[in-house]
Amino acid sequence: MKDKGYRLLVKEMTMMMITRSATQCGKADYGWLQARYTFSFGHYFDPKFLNYQSLRVLNQEVLAPKAEFQPKSYPHVDILNIILQGEAQYRDSEGNYIHAKQGDCLLFSARQGISYSELNPSDKIPMTRLQLWLNACPQQEPLPLQRKILPNRLLTLLASPTSENSSMYLRQQVWISYFVIKPREHQTLSLWNKYAYLQSISGNARIGSRTDEVVIQCGDGVFIQEEQEITLQADTLFRGLLIDLAE
Repeated sequence: MKDKGYRLLVKEMTMMMITRSATQCGKADYGWLQARYTFSFGHYFDPKFLNYQSLRVLNQEVLAPKAEFQPKSYPHVDILNIILQGEAQYRDSEGNYIHAKQGDCLLFSARQGISYSELNPSDKIPMTRLQLWLNACPQQEPLPLQRKILPNRLLTLLASPTSENSSMYLRQQVWISYFVIKPREHQTLSLWNKYAYLQSISGNARIGSRTDEVVIQCGDGVFIQEEQEITLQADTLFRGLLIDLAE
């Protein structure tokens, strides 16, 4: 067990931060779709990176103009889509439809027997988004689609199991926050739980804890364990997600 990422995922170490750089992630290029996978997904399989607690999928995908994901069904998960560029259209097999644009966050509760499609309606502009899958508590029923717009402020709670601070409701003990830090500024982020994952959306920053410091760039992520808080020092305008995960 020489791989640090593997030791992290099987919980053999404490008080640590381990970087998952964008270059280490799985990749796909089908022409109409370019993708980067933090965890095993589709054709990409790495037994060391199957999931992290209830976080099952974290993908960044670029859909070419007029390209479409054909209808498919999903397991019992909550799916968070964050549109970073362009527009997207979503339909399900029950006839529901939604049009999303840059800055929109959509939270879907996948339902058995229902299929979902995704289309980039633009003739010219690629659609880029982040997609997270979180295992949902099996006792909780699917919810209607939830929607929130990414704000341009320091720290915003996007989703939580309590809907606090007008956040979207998750069927799992997970808190997802979005943050924006200006160049040369710093911010301390508190953690609720034993495990967390920080994903860089854009920019470069230094992340410090009681025991360690790491440097991350655009597209990198960091596994965090047994820390009560972390401090971010932005080298450039930095945007990211903090995913706080219970056991």
